[in-house]
Amino acid sequence: MSKKRGLSLEEKREKMLQIFYDSQDFFLLKELEKMGPKKGVISQSVKDVIQSLVDDDLVAKDKIGISVYFWSLPSCAGNQLRSVRQKLETDLQGSDKRLAELVDQCEALKKGREESEERTEALAQLKDIEKKHKELKNEMVQFADNDPATLEAMRAAIEVAHQSANRWTDNIFTLRQWCSNNFPQAKEQLEHLYTEAGITEDFDYLELSSFPLSSSHDPETPKQLLVEDQA
Repeated sequence: MSKKRGLSLEEKREKMLQIFYDSQDFFLLKELEKMGPKKGVISQSVKDVIQSLVDDDLVAKDKIGISVYFWSLPSCAGNQLRSVRQKLETDLQGSDKRLAELVDQCEALKKGREESEERTEALAQLKDIEKKHKELKNEMVQFADNDPATLEAMRAAIEVAHQSANRWTDNIFTLRQWCSNNFPQAKEQLEHLYTEAGITEDFDYLELSSFPLSSSHDPETPKQLLVEDQA
């Protein structure tokens, strides 16, 4: 045996509205909750259905004393529907006007853009110019290493790295001196430790070679300078 399908919200709204139209009377919510099941609307859903009708202005409500009454007359629903229809007609007229304006704008934009040999040639030239512009931008990227601003930034970075390296070199010399003063008996062990850490006899401060700023400067020069400093 198939299970009976429940009413949709719209069907429930129609059933509850019919109660108002048939009686043309005023009701309390608890009265509507008792009458709803007779129309197939369970009492637990009556409150939500009535509220949806109130929200759509299909049912009116008002508080009289401590009680809230609900009512709806066929004439009220008719007025509401007429109001909705009038609004829709106004919106339609506005849409039609906007459509006409857009059509006029479209026609105006077409003027001077008719297909012709001159237009086709102009578009082809524009395409070539855009292609050339893209090629030049790519070429500029390739020459970025020779840009004065880039070279200046590289020079500044090398100077900072040089100063940092020598600052740590100074710290290492200070640490070695402190170890020698405080642990003279461990001289051989300390020398062995220094050698393992890469601190040999030729360990010394770095000297920074000159770094000329020139647009024709070889972009490999900064790398060469660092190699020379490390040599």
